[in-house]
Amino acid sequence: MPGFELWGAEERSQLKDVLDNGILMRYGFDGPRKGIWKSRELEKAITNTFGCDYAQLVSSGTAALTTAMGALGIGYGDEVIMPSFTFVASFEAVVSVGAIPVLVDVDDSLTLNPEAVKNAITPRTKCIMPVHMCGSMADLGALQQICKEHNLLLLEDACQSIGGTYKGKHLGTIGDAGTFSFDFVKTITCGEGGVIMTNSLDVYEKCDGYSDHGHDHKGVDRGADLHPFVGYNFRISELHAAVGLAQIGKLPQILAIQKKNHSYLKEQLSSIPEVSFRTIPDPAGDSCTFLSWFLPTESITRAVVSELKAQNILAGNFYWFDNNWHYIRKWDHLKNGITLNALSPDHKAAVMAQATKDFSASDAVMGRCISTAIGLTWTDAQLQEKAAAMVAVIKKVLKQQTVSK
Repeated sequence: MPGFELWGAEERSQLKDVLDNGILMRYGFDGPRKGIWKSRELEKAITNTFGCDYAQLVSSGTAALTTAMGALGIGYGDEVIMPSFTFVASFEAVVSVGAIPVLVDVDDSLTLNPEAVKNAITPRTKCIMPVHMCGSMADLGALQQICKEHNLLLLEDACQSIGGTYKGKHLGTIGDAGTFSFDFVKTITCGEGGVIMTNSLDVYEKCDGYSDHGHDHKGVDRGADLHPFVGYNFRISELHAAVGLAQIGKLPQILAIQKKNHSYLKEQLSSIPEVSFRTIPDPAGDSCTFLSWFLPTESITRAVVSELKAQNILAGNFYWFDNNWHYIRKWDHLKNGITLNALSPDHKAAVMAQATKDFSASDAVMGRCISTAIGLTWTDAQLQEKAAAMVAVIKKVLKQQTVSK
């Protein structure tokens, strides 16, 4: 699944360019860097690879979301509709700009339920933020229609779906803006990093400045730049961009391996009638980083998870329902409004109210779901062994459940 599995000579070569000239910062030092601009090169590679007009690299996926929201004018009192199943960074970014994360239920696509989105819209709603979890996509057609009907922004959190597509367009390039994360466990990695993609020059220029202290980057040097607005330091380094340059060249290989291994594993699990799979709005666009599958009940799912652990084959199989980072059920810090910097009383109350709603519809989905990460370095023998072991565990648990009845 993550690009670090294919680390090699290409990354070392790109890094050597930067280490040899000694210029680690992406801006300035034009002479000493001797024409080496890794960040610029990677941004160009991103626009070419994913088919967007503009790309702005930043220091993380979280910084990308935060920067995109600033550029889109999302802030004080605005409501951003997002799914109850995501990574904590999604709501952290919303809270950081003074907006309110309106968490709503997911369906068996493991992404936003469009009906839940419709029911959550209020006069304060500014943006719908689908999170394309585990390599696959939200129902973008339905969400685009909702945005059109209510004049809302569409911001794609595509951090977990690099290389995925919807109806021929890359995830992250379809909304008003979209983001990738390039952290260490993403499909392609910079070690740490992220990017905002957009087809709007206005949004791009605002991202460009917002991520570098408000610099307009129009002067002859950094000291001559103007500052049209307040910005922050979300810059990526040249070392991180160098790693990304090597990794983006490997993306076709990564996707091909994922799809091959995903297909075999799904075929094997499909032999069990009680196993079902997530709904994918555009199956051809699945990047196949995970195979997400369901069992009939939460109790059976927990029994399978326990047996996988007992047989030392739980690694790579994720039970999100009990996961501290990815599902609303364990986000006590959000539910209780625990922050180091004080929020305004109204903001804190709104955040807590949204986080403590009834998510039983999401529970009914997530309590039955296991996601299996797809490895890039598995041999055919290892893949077959893993599939056989998983099938054996599931059948064993199902048989025990039948006997106990």
